[in-house]
Amino acid sequence: MEVIIRAFELADWADVAEIWLAPNCQQGTLQLPYQSRDDIKKKLENPPPGLYRLVAVVKESQKVVGMIGLHTNQGRLAHVAHIGMAVHDDYQNQGIGSKLMEAVIDLAENWLNLTRLELTVYTDNPRAVHLYEKYGFVIEGTLRKYALRTGKFVDAYTMARIKE
Repeated sequence: MEVIIRAFELADWADVAEIWLAPNCQQGTLQLPYQSRDDIKKKLENPPPGLYRLVAVVKESQKVVGMIGLHTNQGRLAHVAHIGMAVHDDYQNQGIGSKLMEAVIDLAENWLNLTRLELTVYTDNPRAVHLYEKYGFVIEGTLRKYALRTGKFVDAYTMARIKE
C-alpha cells in the first residue's frame, strides 16, 4: 500500500469525519462521540489561524486515512507548535503515523523554523508514546485527570521535541 502525504483539502472532509467518528480515535484523542458530520465539516472549513493540516492518502483509492495538525503560535511562543494526530482505525499499525510525523517535523523544523514541538498523549496509549519517542519526543510531565473518557478521568503525558 502506497501512502502519500499532502496538504488537507476541503474535499477530504468526509474521510476525516470518518476518522474522527471511529471508536479508536474517540478513545485516543479528545474527539467526542455523536458529533454530526455537519459540525465536523464546519470545523474543517474554519480552521484557526496558524494551523497547518496534512493528510495521509492511500494512492490507489485516494482515501484519506490519517490527519495531523500543527498548531503554531505567535509572539514569544512563535518557535513552538502543538501537534494533534489521528489515523483511521482500519489503518493503524501500518506506518501511517510515522509518515505523518516525518512530514510534520520536516514542515515545522525546515520550513517554519520551529524549535519546540509539543503534544499530549494518554498515558494508557503505549503505541502512541512509542511512536512519539521514536521521533525524539520526551515525556516532560504527567497531566493528572486530564480528560474525561467513558465516564472516568484519564491521565496524559505532555511530550516535547526540541530542535537543538
